[in-house]
Amino acid sequence: MEPPKIRLVCATRHTEKDFLQKSALGRSLATAFSGLPFLELMLYPENRDGLPRIYNRAIRDAQRRSAVLVFVHDDIHLLDLFWPEKLVAGLDQYQIVGLAGSSRVVPGQAGWGFIDGNCAQDTVEYLSGAVAHGREFPAPVFRFGPVPRACKLLDGLFLAARSETLIANSLFFDESFDFHFYDLDFCRSAAGKGVSMGTCPISVMHESEGSFGSEAWRLGYEKYTRKWDGKTA
Repeated sequence: MEPPKIRLVCATRHTEKDFLQKSALGRSLATAFSGLPFLELMLYPENRDGLPRIYNRAIRDAQRRSAVLVFVHDDIHLLDLFWPEKLVAGLDQYQIVGLAGSSRVVPGQAGWGFIDGNCAQDTVEYLSGAVAHGREFPAPVFRFGPVPRACKLLDGLFLAARSETLIANSLFFDESFDFHFYDLDFCRSAAGKGVSMGTCPISVMHESEGSFGSEAWRLGYEKYTRKWDGKTA
């Protein structure tokens, strides 16, 4: 049976033409997954807005045309031939799915894989997922922990949910975050509304390893901890 409508939501600084020719996601879609009738791309080219603002537009748009919404970065290569089928199976198990995450939340957490502001790595006991990092395949694969697994935090490189779930729970992204920590904040909000989250085994290669410790990252961390430290959700 053909998967339901899957709408990939992506913001990029590329022009639309360069996105399809130069970006990891654009090349994946144009080369390996073109012509699939159930796939739809909602692209925001030459974007300068924060991701939460872009993603919220897609959620509001889905009020009139529902779909599985996939919030995905433009530097992701889709390597899995069966990622649409695995995604739908994952959403039968969890209401929000990602590719990597953590089963716990601790005060001062600086990322789903970190336990403090110094980016000390959490242990495999709590982590889940696997992501390749690089620009050419094969690339080194970072294995965090078993998949699938129920999580409380998920990485924002790839987040997916049925639009009906987000709308029914009035679940949106906090637009006060531009990029860093918007994903953790979104997961905390989802948990507070009783929305289940977990990982699914989709193979991707991520061209970026993050910008942990940058000034923008540090400002995001301070905003996130001010909002959430002391809360249990």
